[in-house]
Amino acid sequence: MPVQTSRRPSSMEPGAPGRVPPTIPPRPDPGGRGPGGRGPGGRGPGGGKKRTKRKDPLWARLTLIFGAVLMLTSGTAIVGAKALIGEATSTIDRGNLLGVAGKTEAEGGKNLEGPIDMLLLGVDARERWAVDDARSDTIIILHIPASHDQAYLISIPRDTEAHIPAFEKSGYRGGVDKINAAFFFGAQNGGGWEGGAQLMANTIKQMTGISFDGAAIINFGGFKHVVNALGTVRICVSHEVTSYHMKLVDGKPMWNADAKKTGKAMKPVVYKKGCQEMAGWQALDFARQRYGLPNSDYDRQQNQQQLIKAMAKKATEGGTLTNPIKLNELIKAAGKAFILDTGGVPIEDFLFTLKGVTGNELVTLRTNGGTYSPNSDGSREALNELSMQMFKAVKNDALADFVVANPEVLSTRK
Repeated sequence: MPVQTSRRPSSMEPGAPGRVPPTIPPRPDPGGRGPGGRGPGGRGPGGGKKRTKRKDPLWARLTLIFGAVLMLTSGTAIVGAKALIGEATSTIDRGNLLGVAGKTEAEGGKNLEGPIDMLLLGVDARERWAVDDARSDTIIILHIPASHDQAYLISIPRDTEAHIPAFEKSGYRGGVDKINAAFFFGAQNGGGWEGGAQLMANTIKQMTGISFDGAAIINFGGFKHVVNALGTVRICVSHEVTSYHMKLVDGKPMWNADAKKTGKAMKPVVYKKGCQEMAGWQALDFARQRYGLPNSDYDRQQNQQQLIKAMAKKATEGGTLTNPIKLNELIKAAGKAFILDTGGVPIEDFLFTLKGVTGNELVTLRTNGGTYSPNSDGSREALNELSMQMFKAVKNDALADFVVANPEVLSTRK
């Protein structure tokens, strides 16, 4: 199929292959990795300082914030609400996160009438750390077809081997590393988080051929406000798992390090199999877990994608979008939590374009069949041929047809 150069929306008749079939059962994989292994999540060469302090739930942060943005732009309840969106999002930090990875005029440029592709990055960093001491362990491609009535999320494993191009801004000469290192190398020598995002976006563009309409970097600011605005979300636990990060002390959830300091009895936080309503802290903690899950980081990716969908559904079904006060609070909360690049398009136009996408229209996809796929020497991951075909389908805006023909790429989470 030739690469699409026109971004004008093609017609989509009722019943056309723009909807995906039901999910299929997952394949068992005994190759899950534990805390002591070199599975997904390890830092590659040049990882910087050794860290012993607790880590905040970055993947969960990403899913909550992006979920908030998605649900705020979904449904007819906000038709005519551009002014509200513009005012509420006026505090969002803007930046050039795409660099040379933005869509060219031949690919549609700033025209949002065709397919829309966004790069979403979660950065493992704290305010007390140097701005150049960070990697992006959260890498998600959001694809919205030209019909603008559905959205797809594809997670790229952070241990994927990548050819990272040279980046003059930070003085990086290029090389082969885990893909999460691209952000680190781009942020060096004054490149900052903008440089990190630009190098990551260009690395993904060279790997997959996908150019982007926009990008977002998630940080910690405003995170708790989003959780509080949403309340509980319905999450389905496929495999019972004990939290690797938190304990209960007198019934109160605490980070492990803080719980030990109390000197009191600690109880494990256990997520039982089955569908259940989770409070904000539970949903966030559950979405972080990978140790003890059959497919480690891949199960975590699916849980994080599930959380995005659960949040979108909660908003569209819970009256948030029809309550101006709640809607404004939620947009403002999301606006405090990320750095955004909309490719020069006004943010209210960008978000308003996505108003037809609801939680029920959000399709979560997986690479490598949802299992760890080592490269030739086993040191990193490699994207298999089917995954590369999926990225080609994204570029050609043919993802719906691809999913129908290859249902095994569907996440099994509801």
